[in-house]
Amino acid sequence: MNWVDSFAPLTAEQARIMREDFQSQGKKLVFTNGCFDLLHAGHVRYLQQARELGDALIVGLNSDESVRKLKGPTRPVNSELDRAEVLSALRAVDGVVIFHDKRATGLIDAIQPHVYAKGGDYTPESLDPDELAALQRAGTQIQILSLVPGRSTTSILQRVQSPLPSAGVLEEKKPLLLAVLGSGKGSNLRAILSAIDSGVLSAQVVVAISDLPDSPFLQTARAAGVPAHYLHPGDHPRKFDLKAQYELVEMLRKAGADLVVLAGFMRILKSPVFEAFEGRIVNIHPSLLPSHKGATAVRDALVAGDEQTGCTVHLVTPEIDSGRILAQAHVPIQPGDDEESLHARIQEQEHRLLPQVLAHWHQLQAHQIGVVSTSC
Repeated sequence: MNWVDSFAPLTAEQARIMREDFQSQGKKLVFTNGCFDLLHAGHVRYLQQARELGDALIVGLNSDESVRKLKGPTRPVNSELDRAEVLSALRAVDGVVIFHDKRATGLIDAIQPHVYAKGGDYTPESLDPDELAALQRAGTQIQILSLVPGRSTTSILQRVQSPLPSAGVLEEKKPLLLAVLGSGKGSNLRAILSAIDSGVLSAQVVVAISDLPDSPFLQTARAAGVPAHYLHPGDHPRKFDLKAQYELVEMLRKAGADLVVLAGFMRILKSPVFEAFEGRIVNIHPSLLPSHKGATAVRDALVAGDEQTGCTVHLVTPEIDSGRILAQAHVPIQPGDDEESLHARIQEQEHRLLPQVLAHWHQLQAHQIGVVSTSC
């Protein structure tokens, strides 16, 4: 009997027995769910992260009927058995259970996993209420994982369906025009400029703006030949006053910025900026949001006794550090860490992650699509 003939997904009961066996051994069973149609690198990275949270990973897979309810009559592209077989072939996946409802509530109740993993475009509060209630009943730990920007079934289908350029005509991608705002040493600005110089990021920093007149951030920009400006913030220690907000909008528009990047910027922005650049402002924050929002995130992780922290690139919204998560990187907290040593290791990941997200943003802009979840 060959593999295709012998392959069969797990039943919910088999997954529950597996969970009980792990419980008796002091091990953890991780669970996640999704459509996983047209498996791509975003899926693979996400599943690898999920598997690392425990000792085995079970994937709840939406059936064909369930996918049609969620995605419409043209989906899924691949049948449920094909999707289950491909998932089961991954090293990170220890079993697949197909479910037929739109949500995985019944499957969560049946399996009662130790850990539940979900993509970074969610927070525990934004999970489906019924699924969240089932997880709480089971005492399941909820873990939000990094989003992989630019990797989705939807984006793949849109690229396939997009008309190709005419023969002999090369389609040029316009470099991403970046405005970078900073208040500190400018290390993330240097990382962006280095990624541009090396060809990893097709972009141009068209303006650098700081709320501090003599900041190393501005010195870094000027040394690189980037137009650099000090903007007087007003009298409030943390916010730009209304006059400064409107001046900032004018500076950003004059520079022709496609995207505004907050890189160690310590001022709170308000509605004039959000209205002018809605959905086009990103921030790098030194924690695994939604944990430890605000200006003392590194210290808060140490005080809380966390085993790990990291950094998050997210969209900026009027609510501080609450916008959509685009990507995250994890940093273990080591014995003897203080705020300075931990922050230094977090910044190493920031310098890798931020240019990577900007490169993906440029790729998405070229295809005229948005940043989307990797889970389906």
